[in-house]
Order: sequence, then structure tokens, then C-alpha cells
Amino acid sequence: MKNKTTQTTTIYIIIASISAVFLYKITSLYFKQEDYLIFNLFKDFILILLTGFAFRYVLSKNERRNKTIFERLENTNNEIKESNQKYDIVSKATSDTIWDWKIQEDKMIWSKGIKAVFGYEEDQVGDSSSWWFGNIHPEDSIKMSIKLYSFIEQKTEKWQDEYRFKCADDTYKYVLDRGFLLKDENGKAIRMIGALQDITKQKEEELRLKLLETVILQTRESIVITEANFNKNLLPKVIYVNPAFTQMTGYKSEEIINNSLSILRGPNTDINVLKRILETIKNKEEGLLEIKSYRKDKTEFWLRFTMIPIYNAEQELSHWVSIQRDVTEEKNQEKEKEQLIKELTQNNKDLKQFSYITSHNLRAPMSNLTGLLNLIEDIEIEDSELKEIIDGFNKSTHLLNETIEDLTKVMIIKDNIAIETENISLKDIFENVFNQLTTQIELSKPILKLDIEHVNLLNTNKAYLESILLNLLTNSLKYRANNRVLRITIAAHQVDDTIQLSFKDNGIGIDLDKNKDKIFGLYQRFHDYPDSKGLGLYLVKSQVEAMKGTISIESQVNKGTTITITFKNK
Repeated sequence: MKNKTTQTTTIYIIIASISAVFLYKITSLYFKQEDYLIFNLFKDFILILLTGFAFRYVLSKNERRNKTIFERLENTNNEIKESNQKYDIVSKATSDTIWDWKIQEDKMIWSKGIKAVFGYEEDQVGDSSSWWFGNIHPEDSIKMSIKLYSFIEQKTEKWQDEYRFKCADDTYKYVLDRGFLLKDENGKAIRMIGALQDITKQKEEELRLKLLETVILQTRESIVITEANFNKNLLPKVIYVNPAFTQMTGYKSEEIINNSLSILRGPNTDINVLKRILETIKNKEEGLLEIKSYRKDKTEFWLRFTMIPIYNAEQELSHWVSIQRDVTEEKNQEKEKEQLIKELTQNNKDLKQFSYITSHNLRAPMSNLTGLLNLIEDIEIEDSELKEIIDGFNKSTHLLNETIEDLTKVMIIKDNIAIETENISLKDIFENVFNQLTTQIELSKPILKLDIEHVNLLNTNKAYLESILLNLLTNSLKYRANNRVLRITIAAHQVDDTIQLSFKDNGIGIDLDKNKDKIFGLYQRFHDYPDSKGLGLYLVKSQVEAMKGTISIESQVNKGTTITITFKNK
């Protein structure tokens, strides 16, 4: 503006000077001395008018020029505003954060997207590249810096990189950073403008897809993806198989893709299963099926597979995914297991039948022998040797009879799967047991402690429970220590929905280190007592388990024994 004013003033002075000289020449030629003063005034007036018009012309021209320049500046300013508005709109629409880096001055300007995307307030954002690099994840910072400065040195125009950028809450987001380099007339990099795009969701999805791809490629399960619809009235066309499918069937991917799984059919493939597959596809349902299939080398194998329909965003069926497994070995094991169960069931039936027959066939002769021995007892035998033989025979016969009765009891317990239960009073049961053992109790004179007040009723089988208590109490009386008073503690407690019965005595005990595995075995004797048969604990355990209960034992030699029985009490 100052140059324009100087230029206008100079032009005015030159024009005025030229006009003055010109008028002076004219007046000196045509006017006399007396008229000179009047004319001089007229001349000055004319000079003023001429220079005024000249000055007006110059100013008018300058004004038009200034107006043109102003309009141009105004248009430029409007274009800049419009460009800034578009820039803001694009920045918001793309969720990009724009940055402007003046490289020589190391000054950076960030767009408003820095808050929207990363949460930084204006006063938290630095104005140099150090703030930018400082917020890049440590694992990505060095790699990104090397690539960036290498790009600047090479002076190529476009640059992009992916890295993690820290947010205001100290979390990190994956970003795609793209930049453009501006150079001066000498080719020197002076400015760089770029945009950070948040690609966290895409990156997470990419990582998820890579993980799924790894699982699909490395899993031992065969995975097949087919089209949604039938392929010329055949099964849907296969579009993908993983390596496990090739390993299982022998067919390579190029041999099965664009084909159908009908290639696995063979002579013994069940037609009914194929119909179920077709029905599942028609109904667009999930399915779990097994079918006998054939490998590429025509060997048979059992294939168990799921059929899962896949729907697109419009909820239209787009594909089927099948997860498959070779279960040939499993099917063979099932077949062997079924055969074994069948054989064991038959053997069990045969053993039961044999036991019943044996028991029935032995009871009649035993009754006859017992009757004959009773008759012989009334006959006086003088021969001492014969009397000793008959006494031995009598004793053996009674022992055999007791054994048959014991085995019959065991058979009844084992064969009676569903026993009847009822609500019974523990107090009444104990009174019945004590009454049956009155003689033994009076002889042993034990100190009995009964703690059953916490449990009034127990839902169980009365006969079995009475037999259990009778056996346990008899054992405590029988296997007491002779050098101390026998103490027996019987307690009952409710624990959640169970009843625990415990029998504790200070008798001679059992060496569990030697006998732990056979403590509840049939005819297992742990003490050399003449009337000990080794049947009591076996019967107790059988009856407890028949009532869905459990039994455990703790014992130490010369210290005593504790037996705990747990029943469900519904």
C-alpha cells in the first residue's frame, strides 16, 4: 500500500510540473506583461483543474485496481473458509485426525479429531514432533521413526504406516497414518501433512480372523464349507476344506472344491442318513449325524459331522459349515463294549441262576442231613471213635448250613435293587437292637454313650438299618480289649441333606496298613476268634450301598475303631 501511495504522488508531481512549464511557455508567447497577473491566476486555476483531473484519473484507476484485488482477496478468503469447512466435515466424516508438521521449525498442528478419536484436550496436545513420537507404542516407535525419516530423506511424496498410538486414558489404538511431503524449489522437505485413521476395530477383526484361520488350519477336526443350495439336485457345492479333511479322506482341496461331499459315498453308506442330510438342508436346521463313508483309497471309515447353517446380514442362508471327525475307532470300541456288556450281563444272569440252583439244591440235602443228625443225637453211641466222627460231621454240617444261609442273605441284598424306605425313629431302632443284645451287653458291661437327639427320623429301610446296627454293635462287643473297660459312642448328626451315623469304640482295632483293601471283603477275618466268620462288615457295606449310602472306617491296633455311615435323607 505504501508503494502505491508513493507511486500516485510521484505521478501527480510529474504531471503538475509538466503542466506548469507548458502553461508558462504559452503565456510568455501570447500575453503581455499587464495581463500576466490575471492570466497567471487563470493559469494556476487551469493547472489545478488539469492536475486534479489527472490525479482523479490515477486514483480512479488505482481504486479499480484495489477493488479488483480486494474482490480477489475476498474470494480467496471465502475459498479458504469453504476449504476449512470441507476439511472439518471430511475430518469428522472419516474420523481422521489431521496433522500439519513444519519440519524445519519442528512445529505441529493437530485437528480437532485428536479429541474425538483419542480424547486429548487442546492443552494436552504438544506442538512438536516429540509429543507425537512420545505417544507411539514403545514396540512400534523405533520401527515407525526409521521408516518416516527414511521417507523424508528419499523425498518421495506419499508415506503410510500402521502403529499403536496412546489415548488420553493411557490405552492404545491401532492407527493407519498417511502423509504427503511438501518441498521447496530446491527439493528440500519443508512440510508434511498427514492423517491418523483409527483402525482398531479392523485390526482386532483382522487378528480375530487370523486366529480363526490358524485354528481352522491346525485343528485335527475336518472343516468343510459349502454353498447354501443344492448343486444340480446333489449335495451343496464345496468351496473350502481345511488340511485335516485331506488327511482324513485323502482328497486334496482341488479334488473336492466345486464338487460335493457325495464323493465320500460307497456301497455301505446308509441311504436313510443321506435322506436325513437332505432333510436337514431343506429345513435349514443344525444337525449332528454319523455315516459310513469312504476315503479316496476306498477304505471304509465312520464319519461324525455337524451341519451348521450360516446366515448373512440380511438373515439369508449363505453357506453351510460342517465340522467332521473320523470316529471309526470309537465306533469299534462301542461295538466291543456293547458285546462285552452283553457277555457280562449274560454271565451275571448265569451266575445268579447258578447261585439260586446251588442254594436250592443244597438246602434240601442240608435239611435231610440236619434231620438225620438230630435223630442220631438221641441214639447212644458206645464206640468213642465213631462218636468223635459223628460229632465232627455234625459240626461241619452246621458250618456248611450257616455258610449257605449267609450266601443266601448276600444274594437277597445284591438282587434287591429297589428296596422300600420309610420314615423310622432312630430311637426305636436302637431300643430293638439293645433288646436283642441284652445278654452280651450285661456280660461285657460297656459304657454306652448315645447321641442321637439331633436326628429324630431317618428315611430308610428298617430291616437293613436294624441289621447294620446289630452287626456293628455286636462287633464292638465281640472285639473288646480285655485290659480296659469297653466304651462305645454312637452319634447321629444332620449334615446338609445327609445323616451321618458314627460308631466309635476302644476295642482291639484293626491293622489298616495291612488290611485296608480287604476290610469289607467277603469272609475276611482279621482276628483269630473261634466264632468269627468274616461276614459282618461285608453285609454291612452291602446293605449301606443298597440304600445308596457310603461307609468308611478308621482304626488303630489296641486303640479302637470308628465307622462312619452316611445316608441321603430325603
